[in-house]
Amino acid sequence: MTTEEIKSALLGLSIEEKKTFIIDTLPELTKEVIKEPGFMLQLFPVLLAIVKESGMDLQQLLQFATMMGEQQKQE
Repeated sequence: MTTEEIKSALLGLSIEEKKTFIIDTLPELTKEVIKEPGFMLQLFPVLLAIVKESGMDLQQLLQFATMMGEQQKQE
């Protein structure tokens, strides 16, 4: 399957299927690629654009990230 065929198939999913796919696969997809130098610099603007488009306040995001970081330290 080509990248375009995969993209087309994913875009054809229902909203619920897209949400499930993202939650289920994003962590696993990123395991290998985040080890590559510079990849996070490519990914960050994409994630930032998603956050901005969602309407979420960046201050809220920082608070959430801080909270999640504290939870991980406790585990």
